[in-house]
Amino acid sequence: MDPDLALTLGIVIAAFSIPSILSALADSRAPRASALTVLIGGGLILYAMQTSPGGYTLDQVPDVFARVVGQYMP
Repeated sequence: MDPDLALTLGIVIAAFSIPSILSALADSRAPRASALTVLIGGGLILYAMQTSPGGYTLDQVPDVFARVVGQYMP
């Protein structure tokens, strides 16, 4: 898997899990599914950081995100 794609997917999955966490906490439920999605997103981000030569800086993340979206969106 391309490290740029893994970073983008990890960020999107982690961002989508935040409303689920808040909903579970508001309903006094354990956020089990949300915790799993956070782990998956974090794992993808960690994979991208380790396999990318030189890693990523915070300044590069928006460019990587735009490049991946532009590459996979028609």
